[in-house]
Amino acid sequence: MIPVIIIAAIVAVFLAIILIRAALFVPKDEPRPAAEAVAFDREAAQAALAALVRCRTVSYADHALEDDGEFEKLLALLPELYPHVMKACPLQRLPDRALLFHWSGREKGEPAVLMAHYDVVPVEEENWAKPPFSAVVEDGVMWGRGTLDTKVTFNGILSAAEALISQGFTPKNDVYFAFSGGEEINGNGAVNIVRWFEERGITPAMVVDEGGAVVRDVFPGVKEPCALIGIAEKGMLNLEYRIASSGGHASAPKPHTPVGRLAAACTRVEAHPFQSHLTKPVLEMFDTLGRRSTFLYRIIFANLWCFRPVLDMICKKSGGELNALVRTTVAFTQMRGSKAPNVIPPSASMVANMRLNPEDTVAGAVDYIRRTVADPDIELVVGDHMEPSPISRTDCEGWQRVANAVSATWPGSVISPYLMVQCSDSRHYRNLSDRVYRFSAMDLTGEERSTIHGNNERIRLEVIDRAVEFFIRLMRQC
Repeated sequence: MIPVIIIAAIVAVFLAIILIRAALFVPKDEPRPAAEAVAFDREAAQAALAALVRCRTVSYADHALEDDGEFEKLLALLPELYPHVMKACPLQRLPDRALLFHWSGREKGEPAVLMAHYDVVPVEEENWAKPPFSAVVEDGVMWGRGTLDTKVTFNGILSAAEALISQGFTPKNDVYFAFSGGEEINGNGAVNIVRWFEERGITPAMVVDEGGAVVRDVFPGVKEPCALIGIAEKGMLNLEYRIASSGGHASAPKPHTPVGRLAAACTRVEAHPFQSHLTKPVLEMFDTLGRRSTFLYRIIFANLWCFRPVLDMICKKSGGELNALVRTTVAFTQMRGSKAPNVIPPSASMVANMRLNPEDTVAGAVDYIRRTVADPDIELVVGDHMEPSPISRTDCEGWQRVANAVSATWPGSVISPYLMVQCSDSRHYRNLSDRVYRFSAMDLTGEERSTIHGNNERIRLEVIDRAVEFFIRLMRQC
């Protein structure tokens, strides 16, 4: 038997290691260049965004529901809103409402690509406090669909270029402004732009699209604002579960109806979540933000070799964004059965929307679900899907440019890589560049973030201004 004193000594050494590592787990010194002042017409930038919002550029999977006139209305406004850009940067209109501006640089190094989309999701106007396409401004806030997603960055990019061109600035290398009019429906606008680059052998030094933002209270124990820059995004899979039966009258059901068997499958999947994976974006985020957390959380994040099961338990129980960062998630969103309440359905189905961790694949996820469901009569049908994106570099000039522009625009924010759990057009650049960064140039509250794709989407005027500031500082480095 091991003497008690030896066990106590081992425990003491273990605790000492844990506590010392936590004590040394402090923020790294990452000097940034001093912020340079920027000058631009703030009222003009705000007025330009208002004009864009008034265009009802709603995209639908069923194109018959779209109003082409509203998309053309927006394009017709561009020479009025951004006259210097339209003169200095030739515009190509590619298929599927893709717009590609080319701003020639002084040299011919690798160019930068700045992205946004100008289509928006539908609205339920009766549930809005202000008209969603009127760009009403009250108390320093502009209301309207697209103010956040993503006409603010569309306007931020073009307003920044407008200011710089009017001041006589020319970038060192070429800059492309790549805009899609169908991102919300997974359209091919961005695909066509990428194909244009590929056909000409153009490899971007940096691609910046929508993604993270400057936010608060998103990481345990961290009080400072966090500027989250996505260096990868999860994959997506719509998986349909189907089961057939002989149907019949509901007065004499078999022990398990089709709907009941689907419900059992749903329960099994939710009770057996996917394995967690701490990928590079998440590990770098934990390393960056964990150092700013309270001592208790620092004990965990400084010693993941020991406390990973604890972290996994926290993620499983909390759900939400923290859990989505570490594993493939499954959200059941649709179910169909009988057309009458007293009829056993001859077939039933349900759909789960899955977001794939970078360590998982579409095929692997389907195989896991099949084994978990363990019902050979349930057919799994793969719908719309995309693999997780590659992981972009953070040891390069492209990352430093974005980080410098963020630091100068939002002083005091903690800049961190992260894994984007939504999808964006930037995924199409997977084979073109390993320097793709996902950052929406805004500082947002939790309430403001909740209005994206929801009711009462709105933006503070000061946030409109900071988006332009960010892109001016970014373009100056290109």
